[in-house]
Amino acid sequence: MNIRKLSSLFAVFLLSLAIAVSCTPNQQTSTPLNSTTPVSTVPIQFGFSAWPGWFPWQVSQEQNLFETNKVNVELKWFDGYLDSINALRAGQLNANTQTLNDTISSVAAGSDQVIVLVNDNSTGNDKIIVREGINSIADLKGKTVAAEEGTVDHFLLLLGLKKADLTQADIQFQPLETGAAAAAFVAGKVDAVGVFAPFTTKALSRSGSKELFSSKDFPGAIPDHLVVSRQLINERPQDVQALVNTWFATLDFIKANRDKAYEIMAKRAGVSISEYKAYDAGTKIFTIKENLQAFSPGQDMTSLSYAAGEISKFLVEAGLSKQAPNLNQLFDDRFVKAYAAKQKS
Repeated sequence: MNIRKLSSLFAVFLLSLAIAVSCTPNQQTSTPLNSTTPVSTVPIQFGFSAWPGWFPWQVSQEQNLFETNKVNVELKWFDGYLDSINALRAGQLNANTQTLNDTISSVAAGSDQVIVLVNDNSTGNDKIIVREGINSIADLKGKTVAAEEGTVDHFLLLLGLKKADLTQADIQFQPLETGAAAAAFVAGKVDAVGVFAPFTTKALSRSGSKELFSSKDFPGAIPDHLVVSRQLINERPQDVQALVNTWFATLDFIKANRDKAYEIMAKRAGVSISEYKAYDAGTKIFTIKENLQAFSPGQDMTSLSYAAGEISKFLVEAGLSKQAPNLNQLFDDRFVKAYAAKQKS
């Protein structure tokens, strides 16, 4: 984590003050997180961003599935994935959609976060895309490569480099927000880029560009989750359960209403329906059975506890985390277990 300068702290203070003033309750605004209003009426501040495994939450909202499952949610869209991560860390959100490695990084930095649901596993929708003339990972040596620093595609880039016995020091790394990274690549300003869908579509629009490797080459390395604060679990476990229930209700709706669901998700993604459908192969949405398996102990990357240990070690070795966090309380499977038990009854 970068150490913030004093001027940045002052700017954050002013921004926080402005937010506090703007969140003063009135008839038009939602209740702030620290309100004394009865907890059941305080909306959960829930962040999500551009990723095929998280677009179903837009379906949840538009089809009123949160209300159906009796949970008050204020769903917040983030154009920048890293912004949503920072918002959960700062306590501006109660819940967020995040990858495993980004959650581990947040916990290592002192944020008390808990993974309660596996949305999906990336099986190709995270890609390292290169210009014409780059044909192997070894060819990246000395080249300029852009990715959003500290996030999942930076992690994927480092995994690929390690596979070729290279490190970040062997390339010219350009830290850019994911959308900006894709734009820089298309404009010919960098030689390669690490991006996730739907930004992959933009990056591949560059003439002669191609995929060098993807998350498909590293099975289990990039699972995506619903992550909540410890405080939310402690104070409102029934609402965490309702969020999990809503997710599976949403998957049922999508299965029964594919055309409508694809229309909603493609619109949120800003792509055509046909383009959105192309993302399906690169994202494995987890069923309740696969969730239960993922939360179970194991000795390979299909087990979250094992994957977390391996990722934690890698993040420290790669310099993305100063120290390995305590992972003992990172996962809480009671909510997926409760949902599964209810389906059997």
